Amino acid sequence: MINRRTLTATLFAALPAAGLMATSALAQDLREITFVQPSPSAINSFPVFVAIGEGFFEEEGLNVTVEAINGSGAVLQALSAGQAHFGRPGPGPLIAARTRGVDAVHIYNVAARSNFGIAVQEDSEIQNIEELSGKVIGTGTADGAEVGFARNVMSGAGMSAGEDYEFLTVGDGGPATAAFLNGEIDAYSSSTADTAILNQRGMAVRDITPAEFARFFGNGIATMADTIANDRELVEAWSRAFAKGHAFALDDANREAVLSHLAEGNPQEGEDKEFQSALFDAVRSKTIPTDEAPHLGWYPAEVWEEWQEALIAGGEIFGPLDDLSAAWTNEFAEIGSAAAGR
Repeated sequence: MINRRTLTATLFAALPAAGLMATSALAQDLREITFVQPSPSAINSFPVFVAIGEGFFEEEGLNVTVEAINGSGAVLQALSAGQAHFGRPGPGPLIAARTRGVDAVHIYNVAARSNFGIAVQEDSEIQNIEELSGKVIGTGTADGAEVGFARNVMSGAGMSAGEDYEFLTVGDGGPATAAFLNGEIDAYSSSTADTAILNQRGMAVRDITPAEFARFFGNGIATMADTIANDRELVEAWSRAFAKGHAFALDDANREAVLSHLAEGNPQEGEDKEFQSALFDAVRSKTIPTDEAPHLGWYPAEVWEEWQEALIAGGEIFGPLDDLSAAWTNEFAEIGSAAAGR
């Protein structure tokens, strides 16, 4: 199982000596940037890997290294510690982190449509969220975006963690399958990718999340407020390259190239071409902007308010932020989208 995957934007094949020297000189001029993602999946961060493979970051003078760590909490820790320039945390963990003084800011809404859900086994007697009262809900990580999402859904049904139901961190893929089979969990809060993997491994599951929670966007690109204030050119350059990668991947004419770049980013995901293609379709569908979005990566202010209200109701934060609008911005997504012609 892949725990960490590193890929840079400068991948060199066999080149003539003169060309290699010129390319090496160019590489030395590129700025080294680190991006952290909350899981090893290249598909979940597909705009990054496409922007690397198509040379969009290199065009902006950036050499991007991708590192996978465990969950949104770890992503925010890496950002606040200066170990990474950009990351892909969920909105719930970001709001919670800001209450602890972590001045992180979301700059691009990647999962514009909710990419999380609460699933049960296909043959489970549980048919709705209310029937999870007294049950155990498995999660991939202890403090990832899937936890905040599940709290949100459960609080909407009038239930609180520790009183009406329990969370149990079980991991994803095989460990989650085993937790179902062993009866450790009754349901699983997961991303679109996690659900697809369970079904692929023979653990048939179905989503029981109420339809109204589809408006809750998922993980997005974040950086630190200091980076925006002191290194604005970097944030703009990143945003242009990222949006170009996103737009490129949304065009089915580029499908073969996109899947090739994703296989470079995570060879394990690329071993089963049919599964890779299906998983990419599922993840990509959640990144298509909603009808009211004026451009790629746009955030709706009212859903940020709903995310915060859900965190308060679930006891994850004790009160509203002094300035919730400081947790996100649409200006860099607009810059990126314009560069991508979207």
